Amino acid sequence: MPARTNAERRRRAAAALAADHDGVVHRADLRRLGVSRHDVRAELDAGRWASRGRHTVRVLSVEASARAALWTAVWESGWGAVLDGASALVAQGMVGFDLSTIDVALPKGASVHRLDGVTPHERREIGPVIGSGLPRVRPEHALIRAAQWAGTDRQAALLICLPVQQRLVRPAAVLSAWASVRRSPRRPLIGAVIADVCDGAHSLGELDFARLCRTYRLPPPVRQSVRVSRSGRVYLDVEWDGLVVEIDGGHHLAGLNPMDDALRANEVVLEGTPVLRLPVLGLRLRPDAFMAQVSRAVHRYVLPDVA
Repeated sequence: MPARTNAERRRRAAAALAADHDGVVHRADLRRLGVSRHDVRAELDAGRWASRGRHTVRVLSVEASARAALWTAVWESGWGAVLDGASALVAQGMVGFDLSTIDVALPKGASVHRLDGVTPHERREIGPVIGSGLPRVRPEHALIRAAQWAGTDRQAALLICLPVQQRLVRPAAVLSAWASVRRSPRRPLIGAVIADVCDGAHSLGELDFARLCRTYRLPPPVRQSVRVSRSGRVYLDVEWDGLVVEIDGGHHLAGLNPMDDALRANEVVLEGTPVLRLPVLGLRLRPDAFMAQVSRAVHRYVLPDVA
């Protein structure tokens, strides 16, 4: 076969392969297509391809996406590497979160090749892995590890909320995976947020809020009061005479619930009673700030004559 025809063939083959891997290819995959090391060197020297490590080649004729860095991290980190934590969630399709590092899990004892911007985690048990597309830990396990590795409690809560809200993982799968975790540096927080987001029956609710009121020396509210408005019967979470507080759990974000919640709250406000909305995650992460607002509202609308 003429040299020019052979070069065109390998470029087309490499481009097709790179299109399936966000602009990069693995040298081993090139060899399986009949592209030799000499062929790769020729394309690198000609500036049509670019080396991204020991195994990764960037095909410059194919547009690359941000996911190319994820492929590179898996291929270059070591044998058996898979994406884990927030990186696995991004590979699963999570949006609204910018990775500060790419988390990669490897079998315990594997030879790890350190890379800038990549954090390797050696694990005795990596857990269930999705092999199609980017190799990655299943999202319910990746979610829990992402929350454990997060830089702040706020970020940990976000990394639990986003995959569930974006329907990348079933709440039941998260609850099952969490039940298998024996140790966690953030067990109280992660367990509470998972309950809030995945299991409304065990999330922070009116009873917990009543306890917070006692802690902050506020009068006890009435729980689950009922009003009749133009739109029908309205069930309120907690109420004082002159103030309503609605506690928004994870289920309030699902489907048409935000619309129904807004209509209910608007009716109460239009009838003359102020409404405060408290997300349960706010009460988990910043209870002082939210309860300070409740205290101000109670002293303004419920106890106006109390100094």
